[in-house]
Formats: sequence, C-alpha cells, structure tokens
Amino acid sequence: MKVAISGASGFVANALKGKFPEYVVLERNDNVEAIMLKLKGVEAVFNLAGAPIVARWNEAYKKVLYTSRIETTKKLVEAINQSDVKHFISTSAVGIYPNGLPCDETTTQLGEDFLGNLARDWEREAQKCIKPTTILRFGVVLGRDGGALEKMLPAFKLGLGGIIGDGKMMTSWIDIDDLVSIYAFVLEHHLEGIFNATAPYPLSNIDFTRILGQVLHRPTFFPIPSFIIKMLFGEGSTVLLDSKEAYPKALLNQGFAFAYPDLESSLRKILA
Repeated sequence: MKVAISGASGFVANALKGKFPEYVVLERNDNVEAIMLKLKGVEAVFNLAGAPIVARWNEAYKKVLYTSRIETTKKLVEAINQSDVKHFISTSAVGIYPNGLPCDETTTQLGEDFLGNLARDWEREAQKCIKPTTILRFGVVLGRDGGALEKMLPAFKLGLGGIIGDGKMMTSWIDIDDLVSIYAFVLEHHLEGIFNATAPYPLSNIDFTRILGQVLHRPTFFPIPSFIIKMLFGEGSTVLLDSKEAYPKALLNQGFAFAYPDLESSLRKILA
C-alpha cells in the first residue's frame, strides 16, 4: 500500500515508514496543487504535521502550534477531497479532554484551555474530509529513538529522575509499536471515527516514575517541583503538569490487542 505522510521527519512518522515502506512525503510548505500531484497512486494519508508541543509557549509560538496543525490539515483535506485517496488518518491528542477526568471516546465534555481548543479545531478541520476519516488521539508515545522517553532517560540513568510536582497527575501513554499497529488495524478493518491511541492502563506520574526507575535499576529520589517546570516552559508546562486519563475503549471494542498494554512490558522491550 502506498501512503503519504505529513510531518514525515518526526518520531512517529519514522516508525510508520518501517511498516509502510512505499510512501511519499508531504511538506508543510506544499500548496494544494503540489499535494494533489503527490497523492497520485496513494491509498492512505497519515497527517502527523505539527510543531513540537513540549516547549516554552508565548503568543508567537502558540500561533506556530496552531497553524502547523490546522492550516496544514486544511490544505491536506482540500487536496484529498479532489483525489483518489481511500482513507485519511489524522492526528489529535488526549489534551482535548478535561484535566483530571477519566475519559474515553464517549466523553462529551472537552477541555476549554489552549490544548483543548487546539485539538478540537484540529479535529474539526480533519472531519471536513469527504473520504473515510479516522482521528487518533495520541497519548505520550514511548519508543527507543525519539519521543518523551528519549528526553527523560539521561536524568534517570544518572539516578537524578523523580516525580514531577506531587506526582498525582495521570499520564496516558502508548508504545510506539502498538501505535504503528493501530494504523495498520484501522486500515485493515476500514475503521472510521475517533479513537484514543493510548494503552489500556494510564498511570500516575508517581507510578510511571517508579516503574521506569525499577526497569533501569536506578533510584528516583529527586522530585522536580512544579514551579521549576513552570519557569522552564511557561504556559507550555500544562503539557507536563496536567492530568490526562484516557482509555482506548473504542479500539478494544473493535478487537484491537495491545502487545504492550502495561508500562513495564513496554519499557523492558524498549530498553532491552
């Protein structure tokens, strides 16, 4: 199957290239006409475009976050709607959900902060596609060669890892191999709609930190106060400090089987 990928230099996209080796790259500065030319012979489009969310936010960077997602998706949808593409898989995030509330795809209450509104607008733009469309709400993606774990490991390997703040915030996560399998599952079963791309067992930051320390055989005695995170990332600290507890009810109902449903099995595979 030939696919097209936007955001093709990213961590998730690089993993997808291994599963879907026949691909074309959609660049952020491609106009609609250029995208349409690239879509010839393409059966599915994976929309992964978006500036990094874990960063220090100011008003200018928030505009970058918005345009890199919404405007790119708008162009993609316009091109796809005029193409022979059979399936569109777009990205969203569990940041769309309210803080501190267990959620699945049936949850109607959505977050009203910047992340919630960003994800909502992103999904609305994707849903303008007239072809079969799937939206995957990512949790924190864990893998060997990129993503959140790569940023965390140096401190933990030195024994300097620890909980963030009070450690009570929930983390919804997914192993990169399971995420890639979800794309294949969605295409194979022609699934449309919204799916939480998260492992079945979200964890508190306390438990996440404890398990990572155990797998690495390193102590986790050094907590990171919330005010330090806020100083470093400003409003962007919400990405690290908010509590997002999302469950993949829709995928499980469709019969998807996670290879790495619990954090320990994922980390032992990644860090082997």
